[in-house]
Amino acid sequence: MAYPLSNRIKSLPVSQTLAMAAKARELKAAGKDIISLSLGEPDFNTPDFIKDAAIEAINEGYNSYTPVDGYVELKEAICTKFKRDNNLHYTPNQIVVSTGAKQSIANIAQVLLNPGDEVLLPAPYWVSYSAIAILCEATFVEIPSTIDTDFKITPEQLEAAITPKTKMVFFNSPNNPSGTIYTEEEYRALAKVLEKHPQIYILSDEIYEHINYGIKSFSFAAIENMFDRTITVNGLAKAFAMTGWRIGYIGAPDWVAKACTKMQGQITSGTNCIAQRAAITAVLAPVEKVQYMVDEFKSRRDIVLNLLGKVEGFKLNIPDGAFYVFPDISYFFGKTIKGKTINNANDFSLFLLEEANVATVTGDAFGAPNCIRISYAASEDLLRKAIDRIQKAIQS
Repeated sequence: MAYPLSNRIKSLPVSQTLAMAAKARELKAAGKDIISLSLGEPDFNTPDFIKDAAIEAINEGYNSYTPVDGYVELKEAICTKFKRDNNLHYTPNQIVVSTGAKQSIANIAQVLLNPGDEVLLPAPYWVSYSAIAILCEATFVEIPSTIDTDFKITPEQLEAAITPKTKMVFFNSPNNPSGTIYTEEEYRALAKVLEKHPQIYILSDEIYEHINYGIKSFSFAAIENMFDRTITVNGLAKAFAMTGWRIGYIGAPDWVAKACTKMQGQITSGTNCIAQRAAITAVLAPVEKVQYMVDEFKSRRDIVLNLLGKVEGFKLNIPDGAFYVFPDISYFFGKTIKGKTINNANDFSLFLLEEANVATVTGDAFGAPNCIRISYAASEDLLRKAIDRIQKAIQS
């Protein structure tokens, strides 16, 4: 039976990261010993000092609807954080707090994009960017990169991708899925191109900013003549192990912030009151308070790179941030393993799930069809066991 669904939802792809996670859960429920390295979710508990702030908020009687754009105290705290960590000078009327950074990004796209506008996506890119563009009836344009360039695009590529229809470009550093970090010099070179095209707005997704290993992330809005055209997106999910708390926020030109508040007011209204009170404590905390998690991620990254480096066919680079490795596995295309022909990254990811009981995500979902994403936001023991399974499945 054909159901009368809208063209909008029928045109929308399923999130491949969530689909793989669901498939892994399904196999686990059926008794399979699945190791899931598919979701970008820290395996740490939320730090106690943040949980204590939430408990205090409950005891103080916070239980009512919140302002659509967030508590003033939280917006002031976010302004302090932006100035401290990013040298960005926002005022509270330029801040909007949302139910996760994903909603922040969706708000921005909805208020800036019209049908037929083009959005430039340096690939690889987070899976929801393209879907959000589709929902806005915009067209997304991929700018490809490879592991040989550390998954970075060049100014020349950016210039070549721009057309009269280009309205936005999405940057994400540290990057999901590659872990790539653009340096200040590299971002300034890209900004030189965008200077010539004042009609283009920049969304800078910095959700992984604190998870970096020696190369400090740089905010695109800190480039002087880009501040008024850049919307900075951040949140608490990754660095503070607060994925389920659903707190994201933006710093933006006030007219964009006002439009996002209007949009959000008709969809979700204000974000959870207890999570917001705890978020005040989180964003004001010194970054050093979560450094122990970053140090552990770096240790896991090095273990994964060392072990995968011994598996024939995995081409690797060294990611400087986030908690993913993104190997090129095109070596396996056209080969048959255990009776299964590997034609593409989808086949390879499914092979690992079925034969090694390890869940990964195909690079197709990120605009990088030669790769797969492996999350190392899991214990060292599970990571070692997973890579051992992968190696044995391939060698067999």
